Amino acid sequence: MMRAAAAERNKQAILEVIQQYFKAEDAFKLLEISSGTGQHVAHLASQYPNAIFQPSEKDPKCLDSINAYIEHEKLHNVRPPQVIDVTHPVDSWTLDHELKSEFDAILNINMIHISSNAAVDCLFLASGRLLKTGGYLLTYGPYSVDGTISPESNVNFDQMLRGQNSEWGLRDTKFLVELALKNGLSFVKMHDMPANNKMLSFLKK
Repeated sequence: MMRAAAAERNKQAILEVIQQYFKAEDAFKLLEISSGTGQHVAHLASQYPNAIFQPSEKDPKCLDSINAYIEHEKLHNVRPPQVIDVTHPVDSWTLDHELKSEFDAILNINMIHISSNAAVDCLFLASGRLLKTGGYLLTYGPYSVDGTISPESNVNFDQMLRGQNSEWGLRDTKFLVELALKNGLSFVKMHDMPANNKMLSFLKK
């Protein structure tokens, strides 16, 4: 099992936001896109015994780590991770047939700022396609808010990312709200999170 220090730090704060949308006893289906090590899905699944969680990744080491967490924690409500490259058309994603268009939530953590434009576009397109009416897209990470990046550490982080890849960097919340609207999603709320991050929620109309 791989362990990311950032995931250990933020997993509880992310859970506390999700608890504002789903009660502990709720039976819902959640797709996590870009699950990383599996720490987040393992933590969430332990708190929602009646929910079904579908993790996904494209990195083989991460896929192995997710499987290891599922086995180690005996998480019977977590499906085996699916190989999903978010830059590929949603119709090519290897999801169980009965889950397509049946998700109550899609969760995406710390991906948008290190993703291509195509990946970000596809994330919102897929959310519009795969969420039930009344379902939520929940994204976590650092953002520019209405054209302003703050504090200075996030400004430096954005510059570093753009130096590595011209398509990377902190996306602006206004841009993401507009992208959501194009895909049948309406902006609900921006939650302030530790370490200068935010969590954004969007509702499938």
